Amino acid sequence: MSSEVRTFIIPDANPDQVRHEVAAFLRSVVIDRIDTAYADGAWRILVLYQDARRKEESEQIESAIKGTLLEWREREAGRSGINREAIVSDELIAEIAHYAPTTERELSTIVAAHGADVGLHGAAIVQAVKAMLDALID
Repeated sequence: MSSEVRTFIIPDANPDQVRHEVAAFLRSVVIDRIDTAYADGAWRILVLYQDARRKEESEQIESAIKGTLLEWREREAGRSGINREAIVSDELIAEIAHYAPTTERELSTIVAAHGADVGLHGAAIVQAVKAMLDALID
């Protein structure tokens, strides 16, 4: 999830109202970074943040996809008699869940970045991700 930006200007002349607005805002977000500067009789505040609700939703979606992929891998390992890590590593499952690829091309980009190969399982992985995303939308 990418950060969003919000700026505030707290003037020396009447700072209280804006300070309360800033405080309320900061309590409602996940802060990535805050920069401040003083110029022309006012503080300027730049806040890089993530919406707390969206971050929580993203984490829940990621967790659901990861669970689905772990279950799929366990079934596939049992069916084929192969070690589950040989099918897809835990690290790669976490990465796939984070990016939620819905096409084999997207999946191949993620997999290639890790120097891994999902072999014949690419279509099944994408299908599992899509099914979970569809279930979450319903």
